[in-house]
Amino acid sequence: MAEKEPVIVIKKITIGAAAGHGGSWKVAFADFMTALMAFFLLMWLLNQTPEVKKNVSDYFSTPSVIEYNFQNFGAELTLEKLFLDLINEPLKVLQDFMQPMDYTPNFMKMGSQNIAKAALMEQLGDYASEMNVSGDTIEMEIPERFLFQSGTADPTPKFHEVIARLQQVTMGLEDANVYIDSKVYLNTIRNQDSGTAARVAEKRLDLVVSQIDSKLEHNSVELHGKKDVKPAARAADGRPKEGAIHIRIKQKDELPDGTKPKKLDRMFGKDDDSMDVYSNFVNKLSHKPPTSKK
Repeated sequence: MAEKEPVIVIKKITIGAAAGHGGSWKVAFADFMTALMAFFLLMWLLNQTPEVKKNVSDYFSTPSVIEYNFQNFGAELTLEKLFLDLINEPLKVLQDFMQPMDYTPNFMKMGSQNIAKAALMEQLGDYASEMNVSGDTIEMEIPERFLFQSGTADPTPKFHEVIARLQQVTMGLEDANVYIDSKVYLNTIRNQDSGTAARVAEKRLDLVVSQIDSKLEHNSVELHGKKDVKPAARAADGRPKEGAIHIRIKQKDELPDGTKPKKLDRMFGKDDDSMDVYSNFVNKLSHKPPTSKK
């Protein structure tokens, strides 16, 4: 019987460098640092005054500009504004998604004419008339009956409410001129005395201008006032015409850096009656049924 040949085993040992540990530790470290930062922020917040805590709470609980627009102006107008912003100022869309609605809006930078008019109607729709929004101008008129006693410069009970709403429109403006005309008709003045009418118009003007000026947030806004005494006249319905405070807000032609301001625009070229916010609002107040379209 033949002998088995011995089995020769050759063992090779290769000594190499230590293997890397991969990058998983970086993810864990990043999570740890994020949690640590959140912990320190929490400790900082717990040590703040109730006022600071409320401000932080309001920031996270207040809807963003985009959410606010959808809730108040509907999908059609809000999408129009979004498209315009995406075309003209893409970064503004991101800002609107993050910006809480508790900041003071600049009505001349809303992008869309329809959004600006809808926002104006929300503030002053119950009081203003002849409201118009164009590319660089907002115009409206507040009849005297909402602000002053007839023939005098004495405020009505509604004065402070109307002025507060008007301040919401003007206080956030930047790089704009605000023209305020105090119109008084002689038929509302006792004895129709032109001198008395001029004094009433001037006192009304001073009062409205001072109220608006006290709430302006930016020095780049200039106020211009003018008294306007008109002869006695009658409206189309035969009643005597009443005075008014006429307000015109116009963008300045040039910004401090020399660039042109972005004007309010329309997504859809021609006028569409269904998008006329002011007329729709008036029709709603008069309870007119909507016209059916075939």
